[in-house]
Amino acid sequence: MWAGGRVAFLEPIRTGDSLRRTSTILTVTEKTGASGRLVFVTVRHVVEGPRGPALSEEQDLVYRGTEGAAVRPAPPAPPWPDALTATLTPDPILLFRYSALTGNGHRIHYDHPYVTGEEGYPGLVVHGPLQATWLTAHALRLAGGDTRLTRFAYRGRRPCFDNRPLMLLARPHSDKESGDTICLETRDDTGATCQEAEATLA
Repeated sequence: MWAGGRVAFLEPIRTGDSLRRTSTILTVTEKTGASGRLVFVTVRHVVEGPRGPALSEEQDLVYRGTEGAAVRPAPPAPPWPDALTATLTPDPILLFRYSALTGNGHRIHYDHPYVTGEEGYPGLVVHGPLQATWLTAHALRLAGGDTRLTRFAYRGRRPCFDNRPLMLLARPHSDKESGDTICLETRDDTGATCQEAEATLA
């Protein structure tokens, strides 16, 4: 499963550019937690074009065994009264299309009998990168104007599931020294944080 990632946007990618992606496994770490045995893998991808490196991404992936609870209860997160909010409800068709678009064959995103019977989740799992995509767009809505992203970092806290409302939250970073950054979260129908992120703007 996708645990998080960091993306740096270095140069624009233009239509017609020839691109090369180099992928490197940076770390492999095994841990044991409340969900049982976990293996964390960090992979770096660098996309280069005719003007040099255009994008650098690190992906944090986690592989879990079948022992332990698939998802544990979590308390509601503190309110963000100053946040820009939006709510959407991911459905199975959307998750299937995103899986097809990204070449993701993991059955937890489209096979309901499998994900509930074999993996132990209460429904289809919403992709981590899909949540990150929604949060990226939400950050740009808050920023407005001709703002562009220079960096986006996100971390999964807990899974969220299909046919349940998912709230997007965005607010400017409270630390003035952080510059033009926006704090972001997705929260499930219980109010628990599913993904947290930070967008850096230019």
